[in-house]
Amino acid sequence: MLVRDESKRVVDGLQALAATLVPGGAAVRDVRRLSGGASQQTWAFEVDAGAQTWPLILRRAADATGERAMGSAGLAAEAQLIEVARAGGVPVPGVRHVLRASDGLGDGFVMDRIEGETLGRRIVREARLTDARHVLAYQCGAALARIHRLPTNGLPPLRRADACAELDFQIEIHRGHGTPRPVFEIAFQWLRAHAPADMDMPALVHGDFRNGNLIVGGEGLRAVLDWELAHLGDPMEDLGWMCVRSWRFGNGQLPVGGFGTREQLLEGYASEGGVIDVERVRWWEVMGSLKWGVICGTMLQAWRSGREREVEKAVIGRRASEAESDLLALLAPEGEA
Repeated sequence: MLVRDESKRVVDGLQALAATLVPGGAAVRDVRRLSGGASQQTWAFEVDAGAQTWPLILRRAADATGERAMGSAGLAAEAQLIEVARAGGVPVPGVRHVLRASDGLGDGFVMDRIEGETLGRRIVREARLTDARHVLAYQCGAALARIHRLPTNGLPPLRRADACAELDFQIEIHRGHGTPRPVFEIAFQWLRAHAPADMDMPALVHGDFRNGNLIVGGEGLRAVLDWELAHLGDPMEDLGWMCVRSWRFGNGQLPVGGFGTREQLLEGYASEGGVIDVERVRWWEVMGSLKWGVICGTMLQAWRSGREREVEKAVIGRRASEAESDLLALLAPEGEA
């Protein structure tokens, strides 16, 4: 009953916005909640305007609170960041409307729907995307360089997360779970000993740039999604996160999203003027592997506590052990070279 009531609320709210979203907008139809989105809701729908139909997306805040919401910029800020990125040449959907209290839909925004594949496993495996995989890592590097050179003045308020601050943040979250993980503790020690200095001029960092948050078509990258974790910090963080094994979807021999090489990623980054520090990238790859493990633990904790009862949270929670395996592979002495 609660799910049905929520769906009706979304349909009614979008119908009231039809003319705001699209000139001449009339009927809203085919409203459906998409799968995925552990911390935000994503709804697809269409607006009829005369003889034309406009496919759109609603990004809406879920009821999740607590640890996973602590690093979020918020959906209004996300919408603003997308528009800034669009002006800077980053492929992103256009934002149509930022929700207001009077809209009755909570926090969120509506954006254009771009056709393409978003599921990481399909991007890695499907034959129809073979040509895209040849260029995708390079395109991702180029898009990241464009993000990192965006001027930071005029951005919405964002948290700053340099290396040591991010490490402290993850330590606090993990130890609050009360679940000892010796491999995580080893990683904490390594990261502390090898932490790079803070950036004199922090850049805009996407924060979750990876396979699974991209729209991909036959020609390659069509759009970068999910800006909710954007912050100011070290641009090498995004490059390291892109290489985390969990985003390879079973194709571990290609470290960039399971579809490309580090060389292709960095070549694309350099093509748009990005300056690369390989040691920093490696540090952030280790941090990214640890961070994903902590996120897995956080989802399990949310399920155990009863805050979020979706079984998806418990299933993702078990993947903390995969992060431990990845960390051991990264930190083993023979892998230090």
